[in-house]
Amino acid sequence: MVSLDKAVVARYKHGKKIFEILVDPEGADLIKSGAKEDIENVLAADEIFVDASKGKKATEEDLMEVFSTADVSEIAEKIIKEGELQLTTDQRRKKIEEKRKMVVERIAQITINPQTHTPHPPTRIEIAMNEAKVHIDPFKSVDELVTEAIKALRPIIPIKIEETKIAIKIPAMYTGQVYELKRHFDVMKEEWQKDGSFIAVVKVPAGMRDELFSFLNSITKGEAETKIVK
Repeated sequence: MVSLDKAVVARYKHGKKIFEILVDPEGADLIKSGAKEDIENVLAADEIFVDASKGKKATEEDLMEVFSTADVSEIAEKIIKEGELQLTTDQRRKKIEEKRKMVVERIAQITINPQTHTPHPPTRIEIAMNEAKVHIDPFKSVDELVTEAIKALRPIIPIKIEETKIAIKIPAMYTGQVYELKRHFDVMKEEWQKDGSFIAVVKVPAGMRDELFSFLNSITKGEAETKIVK
């Protein structure tokens, strides 16, 4: 469990009823984003409150009525995923800055300027986002924010999401790393060869081609074969 002095309130409303828990803001944000975190490491108190500031606990009757369970972990996970985190001003500002940076980096990776067929520099994207007054909600996922940002950027700069299909072949002696490949990239087609080698077609945003090549070189000591599929 996290210490109380670092915890913030996560609040869930159901009709006129309010339920609160004390959580680590970083851990709660990860859970809200879909990551698998141990809920016990995120909670600062193993209790469900109706008013955390006064230490007023929720009754088992209310918990059963609203959540159909009195299990703290189960309820806490629902509160985090579906409720709101009450961040301090500094925490909120920091979270917005972090998410903005992640959005800029992702857009730079997955989009190009269709006029030049080259990626937009992150600085240009950030300037355009400011011009478009893109709002960063610290509790939305990066994918959601990227979709919203690209839509707002289209009137400001020429921008297009472009993906490349790349055929790859990994020699048999390195196929133990195939799981890592699948974990990091979108493998569209795959086939195991009689000699034990692995061939596949991987789809990547245009701006991430170098990242794929670098990854393949690292896991195969430069022995992977690649070919861009048109």
